[in-house]
Amino acid sequence: MNGKITLQSVKEIDVRFSELDPLNVVWHGNYIKYFEDGREDFGIKHGISYCDIRNAGVMAPIVSVNCDYKRFVKYGDKLLVETGYIDNPAAKIVLKYTIRCAADNAIVAEGSSVQVFTDFEGNLLLIAPKFFLDWKQKWGLNQ
Repeated sequence: MNGKITLQSVKEIDVRFSELDPLNVVWHGNYIKYFEDGREDFGIKHGISYCDIRNAGVMAPIVSVNCDYKRFVKYGDKLLVETGYIDNPAAKIVLKYTIRCAADNAIVAEGSSVQVFTDFEGNLLLIAPKFFLDWKQKWGLNQ
């Protein structure tokens, strides 16, 4: 995912036993859950949480997510999920993720997600909602 990261948060996560697969490494699908943990942390820290979006009268479903795996992790590892916002002129939220092993800072996975805005009936909003434009202005992100 190209683009400059303009806002970022970092969330520490402990790898739990229940996240392992039969090979005793984290099951690949859990990395998407780690992205979700990062997305929630970013939203809370920067005032664009799921509750903030819902309270503005819209929803922001994920329409795309990808993950590139670099290295496996095991039970007991501590991970750092870096979540960065990539500004763009469209009515969407683009986030980039980098998951690192806290012990050696090695990258274990990278990925991105795209969220669009809809009304509560699921109709796509092609123009960014006012709350999102206000949020971007607050953080100096207007393009």
